[in-house]
Amino acid sequence: QVQLVESGGGLVQPGGSLRLSCAASGSIFSINAMGWYRQAPGKGLELVATINAGGITNYADSVKGRFTISRDNAKNTVYLQMNSLKAEDPAVYSCTAELVTYDVVGLQYYWGQGPQVTVSS
Repeated sequence: QVQLVESGGGLVQPGGSLRLSCAASGSIFSINAMGWYRQAPGKGLELVATINAGGITNYADSVKGRFTISRDNAKNTVYLQMNSLKAEDPAVYSCTAELVTYDVVGLQYYWGQGPQVTVSS
């Protein structure tokens, strides 16, 4: 069984910064891509950023230049540094991991619970 445990959400003023972390644990053999999605109230799920095992990143246009995704492969952890937060950024941010475990053949896809990010003055 694999778990994704997130931390770092909270309340921040417009223009402020937050750093989200997501650590994967369990019977993990390898992790391919990791990423972050977000969902605001009344809106659909939006891809925020992804990073593959080689460190290649992909960002939604809405966060380019403000958010940075990174990962620590030794810790099976992905981070999302969010700077210059705007009024349109509040959402539940969920991390994802595409991985292979020791006990199941093939790729598996896991989601975290998602920390809430609130931007308000």
